[in-house]
Amino acid sequence: MTIVRTIGRLLLQESSASPSWLCTRGEKAAPGPQQRRKTVIFHKVAKASSKSSVPEILDKWVSQGKEVKRYDIVNLSNYFRKHRKFQAALQLYDWMQSSKLEVTNADHAIRIDLLCKTGGVASAEKYFNSLQVSDKTSKTYGALLGCYCKERVLDKALEVFEEMKVSNYMSTLNYNNLVSLYYSMEQPAKVVSLVQEMEENNIAPDIYTYNLLINSYAAMKNLDAIDGVLEKMQSNNMDCNLFTYGNMATIYFNSELHEKANAFLGMMENMKMQPDDDVFEACRTRIKLYSEMNNRSGVNRAWEALKSAFPTPNNTSYLFMLLALSKLGDQENLEKLFKEWEEGCSTLCVKTSQIDLALKYLETGLSKPRPGKRKWFPTDETIKFFLNYFQENNDADRAEKFIQIMKKTNRVDTNSLLSNVKASDSGI
Repeated sequence: MTIVRTIGRLLLQESSASPSWLCTRGEKAAPGPQQRRKTVIFHKVAKASSKSSVPEILDKWVSQGKEVKRYDIVNLSNYFRKHRKFQAALQLYDWMQSSKLEVTNADHAIRIDLLCKTGGVASAEKYFNSLQVSDKTSKTYGALLGCYCKERVLDKALEVFEEMKVSNYMSTLNYNNLVSLYYSMEQPAKVVSLVQEMEENNIAPDIYTYNLLINSYAAMKNLDAIDGVLEKMQSNNMDCNLFTYGNMATIYFNSELHEKANAFLGMMENMKMQPDDDVFEACRTRIKLYSEMNNRSGVNRAWEALKSAFPTPNNTSYLFMLLALSKLGDQENLEKLFKEWEEGCSTLCVKTSQIDLALKYLETGLSKPRPGKRKWFPTDETIKFFLNYFQENNDADRAEKFIQIMKKTNRVDTNSLLSNVKASDSGI
């Protein structure tokens, strides 16, 4: 795109020096389980894996008379998979296969999953078929079933599922995989039927099963059945988690049962929370629903809870809160929060989903009447950010949406800008 090249001509106001408005500072990964002891070889492989192949590094280590322990492989595997470096993780197991280290059924299962992620379900299937009969256990069958379910290969998933039944390899996890597949394929009645089968076979559903069951009944608009699921969970002494409460609040809100929705939001607030992804999503659910119900104090409590868990909120959190304040018509606090966000920004890095939220925020904010003296929204730096993003990502569709939103201001020559977008999209 050539949009940015014409920005000086298209902006009708002089650009002012202000900090970039989107940042990634404070976006932290959720804390994982306690790490096992990391050795010298762990750090060597983890550091050099982006430049050299994992087998080369391990072979060099062994050639120096040093030993690679099994827990080194396990630690490295967990590290690579956590950071989505699936090819590097697969190389670990390739090397392990040719070394003197014992390869367990769990190793085979992990390798099946990695092959699916790196080479597709056909690669995972080929490896499974190459295993000896003694290695085709509940773990390896379960891994193959998981691949079919993730890739939505229903016919093969059902075939493997039936084979596992014959071999008595059924478990809650394996049922959950198929339950999840049916739910993702929008077949809620199949979810209900499969959970009933679980219970008939004395395989206990877990919180994940019940959450999908609740969602399936919601899709079928059967609120009475949802109440029955909650009663069953209570009778089984199964504690609801933040997701369950947030899910219930959303379902009742969408059913216009705001009193029940508020009750579940209150339960979320009363839960003891640790700073992890569940809390992150729970606070955002509260912000969204409270704003939809015009509950300003609820929105503020949720925002404070989020900041208590994550002192430096990330981009998406700010966008959720800005949208909430826009819906509430709280222009004063919206302006304060926007400036706080700008001041805390250090880098320009944003995901497409955040751009969509930002466009929605701009559209909502511009629809609110403001005194003429408020020329801060959107800032010239904000406009430049959007235009840079559209150029770098060749995103003509969102660029045109942005232009339609900007027609509500007198800041940009939208006709000229639109011409540039179309010309760029045509390769001119």
